[in-house]
Amino acid sequence: MENKAHALAAGLFVLALAVLLLLLGAWLTRESGSLHAYEISTRESVTGLQEQAPVRYRGVDVGKVTAIGFDPKAQGNVLVRLDIEQGTPITRDTFATLSFQGVTGLAFVQLDDSGQQAAKLEPNDEVPPRIPLRPGLLSKLATRGEAILDQVEQITSRVNQMVSETNEKKVAGTLDNVSRAAASLTTLSDNLNATVTAQFGPQRVDIPQLVRRADDALASVRETSEQTRSTIAEIGRTANRLNAKDGPMDRLAEGTEALSRAADSFNSATLPRLNKVSEDTSRAVRQLSRTVNAINDNPQSLIFGTGRIDPGPGEQGFTAPGGAQ
Repeated sequence: MENKAHALAAGLFVLALAVLLLLLGAWLTRESGSLHAYEISTRESVTGLQEQAPVRYRGVDVGKVTAIGFDPKAQGNVLVRLDIEQGTPITRDTFATLSFQGVTGLAFVQLDDSGQQAAKLEPNDEVPPRIPLRPGLLSKLATRGEAILDQVEQITSRVNQMVSETNEKKVAGTLDNVSRAAASLTTLSDNLNATVTAQFGPQRVDIPQLVRRADDALASVRETSEQTRSTIAEIGRTANRLNAKDGPMDRLAEGTEALSRAADSFNSATLPRLNKVSEDTSRAVRQLSRTVNAINDNPQSLIFGTGRIDPGPGEQGFTAPGGAQ
């Protein structure tokens, strides 16, 4: 009789606890204030967005997603229905973007505006007004990543053209011309020295012939200088095209900087959160394993608790109520 009373008390306790949990869940999910319906129609992908996902206006929770489907008025568009609290400052300048929560991959709707004065977007629950959806950070990064790779490929192709075999031959020819000019200058210097020595020495040289040879050497030097100047000018023009504003080098620097910022953001924000989620998951699995092992060892603990249970009739150590100890 006493065991039945304990079982009845345990059952009533479990029932009362279940009712309290239901009431607590209803209180936590209650709707506070009146809500108005708005819609988003877009051709962008809404991967990760689910019903009951939060809607935030500059980080403040103002509503939730109530339905996701296809827009009957625009073929191929996705229609997202939102319930937003009354009093949210939604104007005709307000726009929506998809943001993601940590490393879970779950998306939510982020509302924002440009900060300029605009007329209020009046709610209409029968024909909900529509809020435009703009591409998020990941969409922009994917688009810019393809453009950056194309620019890098173009710059690489131009650098390969600049150091091609033809240009190498031109540079080699320029160096050869410079070498010949230096040799001509050396010859001219030797001739001048010989002339001075001969004019003041016992033997004299033929001055007209020396002048003609000097003229030939100067003409050769002038021709070599012109060729060198032309080659240097061509190299300068090529360098100016590479270093010009919004040119290949600037585009390569911008692309590299964008990829570096994306990598830094991933290392500083996403990886620490992923590690924390992994640790929390491991800790929860260990606690669940201990709980399951305890229930397998003592299933009656779900009703009678983990304390000692008195033996019943027919069990060893049973003592009738009021009997001798």
